[in-house]
Amino acid sequence: MSGTDGLPPLRDVIGEHQLSAKKNLGQNFLLDINLTRKIARAARSLEDHTIIEVGPGPGGLTRGLLMEGAKKVIAIERDERVLPALEQISAAYPGRLEIISGDALKTDWQEIVGGAGATPAKIVANLPYNIATALLVGWLSGDQWPPWFSSLTLMFQKEVAERIVAPSGNKAFGRLSVLSQWRADAQKLFDVPARAFTPPPKVTSSIVHITPHKTPRFDCDAKALERLTKAAFGQRRKMLRASLKGTLPNTQETLKNAGIDPTLRAEQLDIKDFCALAKLL
Repeated sequence: MSGTDGLPPLRDVIGEHQLSAKKNLGQNFLLDINLTRKIARAARSLEDHTIIEVGPGPGGLTRGLLMEGAKKVIAIERDERVLPALEQISAAYPGRLEIISGDALKTDWQEIVGGAGATPAKIVANLPYNIATALLVGWLSGDQWPPWFSSLTLMFQKEVAERIVAPSGNKAFGRLSVLSQWRADAQKLFDVPARAFTPPPKVTSSIVHITPHKTPRFDCDAKALERLTKAAFGQRRKMLRASLKGTLPNTQETLKNAGIDPTLRAEQLDIKDFCALAKLL
């Protein structure tokens, strides 16, 4: 029995190529084509963009993207075992799937999408859990803004997704909240149950859609903000006068001069406060 795109069901593909998800690569294969098509639709306007996919594995989401009308998908995959399965998809969709064998953490994204004047790009991915946060921080803290992508539609562990969209004062508010909401609009769209994966992870996953603003909400340096939030939330139970010691010069005095109570904790500040402090760096 074939899938609706004429290709074999993903379980058959995994069996044919003797694939198994590797824990050290953060892999969990998503096999439900109806679900991968739903994720693809959440990214919107696929036909007008180059779609970048990270960690496609045997190609569940890749097929969903192509079935939903993506004219060009560039899939970046570190695991060479799955490349033959991706090549089968490429053959079924001539000229629409480009496969790059490489490490997403070492990828030159501007080079891949073609630089200025190229078709606008969207990133749509079931990110490997072990590199998801690092990739997101890298995409959101780049020097160039507006960035090279027009949106991010990404799967994270539900706990991470809730951090991304959490408002100030919420117990989940943290570094990812600040970095995501400073320059962009972040929305949690829907959850994906563990049973949808092979093997099932121990946690629920969630789809997050992030749309960058043309300009950041507040003026500050991206690297300084990243450094500041890493320090503040790295010791989130401590008061700011302790967690930012060694990061902000004359910590207590600097906080007071910025109108911020040194006895507050990181989650009690809002994004505007963090940007004001980042400017002092």
